[in-house]
Amino acid sequence: MNPPGGVIRTATESDIPTLRRLADRIWKACYPGMISRAQIDFMLRWMYSEEQLREDLAQGVRLELVEVDGVPVGYLATEADGPSGALHLHKLYLIPERHGRGEGRWMLDHVLDRARAGGFREVRLRVNKANVRALRAYERSGFRRLEAVTVDIGGGFVMDDFLLVRDVEPAGQKVK
Repeated sequence: MNPPGGVIRTATESDIPTLRRLADRIWKACYPGMISRAQIDFMLRWMYSEEQLREDLAQGVRLELVEVDGVPVGYLATEADGPSGALHLHKLYLIPERHGRGEGRWMLDHVLDRARAGGFREVRLRVNKANVRALRAYERSGFRRLEAVTVDIGGGFVMDDFLLVRDVEPAGQKVK
């Protein structure tokens, strides 16, 4: 159920500055204690540069803005992973003051609905191993840990994540 006044809409190149501002705000509020400030800054420059976001859009990553009463409060990024038959959820972020209101669940339900409508068998995502709050939320939503993944991203940093997966049930059925 979406919040009153809540919409999720496809982002365009004109939304890139808004996506960058949201990412900067969310990452600097949520990731300290999980990764260093230097790594947060490195990853923001790497993943959220104008050039990278334009390239993501050009390569088929679907970026979406989440707005409540016309105010941007979060964003999503998904991409089809053809070989696995999965929809990969790259990003699902919500400003901290909106946490605990069911809006993250609404965003995740939106992704699951898209996966179902697109005929995907599963949704996959990666979560930092230290992000206990996100891990709990995804596991409550039916995701399971598939494997641990550590990737050298350069600059002396690694992404130390769990790969999570959830089967996508056909319309009208629930995952067991």
